[in-house]
Amino acid sequence: MSTQFSTNEEALLRIGKDLWWAVLLRGVFAVVFGIVALVWPSVTVWALVVVFGAYAIVDGISAIVRAVQARKVESGWIWWLLGGVVSLVAGIVAFVWPGITALAAVFVIGIWAIMGGILEIAGSFRLRKLDGAAHWIVLLVAGILELLFGIVLVFFPVSGILSIVWLVGVFAVLFGVLFVVSAFQVRSAAKKAGVLQ
Repeated sequence: MSTQFSTNEEALLRIGKDLWWAVLLRGVFAVVFGIVALVWPSVTVWALVVVFGAYAIVDGISAIVRAVQARKVESGWIWWLLGGVVSLVAGIVAFVWPGITALAAVFVIGIWAIMGGILEIAGSFRLRKLDGAAHWIVLLVAGILELLFGIVLVFFPVSGILSIVWLVGVFAVLFGVLFVVSAFQVRSAAKKAGVLQ
């Protein structure tokens, strides 16, 4: 089969066939991270940073894999790659900064969310240009949610570790659910187009 596709839509559907699971994995890990944060009332700053770091690294690797595999058929793959790098770097920073304070943790997570949100929004508008890519709306909502979350953390830092944990947990669950929905939308579109059995 030729590696050239007649339309951007067909290329996107073939990406969806191969990579919908990566989007699903990202969503599932976000939901798990959020639940862990919400049900761990005695969490310390160190524990929160470690859990966030683990999530960010997995999220970053997932996005980078998706970008590398899509680079030959989708010109917008660079947005996925940048998002993955931002997430990966944030996760590494969380692990190599053992003495981080609660306020510093808020800023690290906030900056990560702002950069990730901007990239998600840019990626959603890229998808909007493709006919039939209705799931761009889910990605847009996820990006806006992430951006607003980051702005709140950076410019209106909450006091107390419990408040931080609740805010991070609720965001992660909402963000994760949106990505799980998006993954199944991509998979469904690929199946309807006949590129996924």
